[in-house]
Amino acid sequence: MTFPQRPYGLIQLPWLPVSYRIKFKQCWLVHAIHYGHNPSYLTETVQSVGASRSRSGLCSSSTSSMDYSLPRLRTKFRERAFSHAGPAAWNALPDHIRTVADPVKFRKLLKSHYLFKLLTFVDFCVFLVGVLAFG
Repeated sequence: MTFPQRPYGLIQLPWLPVSYRIKFKQCWLVHAIHYGHNPSYLTETVQSVGASRSRSGLCSSSTSSMDYSLPRLRTKFRERAFSHAGPAAWNALPDHIRTVADPVKFRKLLKSHYLFKLLTFVDFCVFLVGVLAFG
């Protein structure tokens, strides 16, 4: 039995693996918060870097106006909370995706971004297995 070099079947599927789906949903919610499409209880859980900055001379003043601040945490377990995980996933996105205001276009770009990351990772794994197997 031979396996294809690249899992082209993944491109046709309408879903992503669970870890990417979680990040997708987090980014989708932060996008809705950023453009004012979410209820206030979610809006209150995150804070933009510009709103949290008390002085303009700080090192963080060079960050994008689209970034959200990450709260300081005492435990690793708190990283799963939306107040930390949502802004972390959002800040990791490229600027050309974060600046799209249209929700439909944003979803398409976001899914393409995570699908590309997944295929790049799968291609690397196939390459690594080939190198290890055949020297």
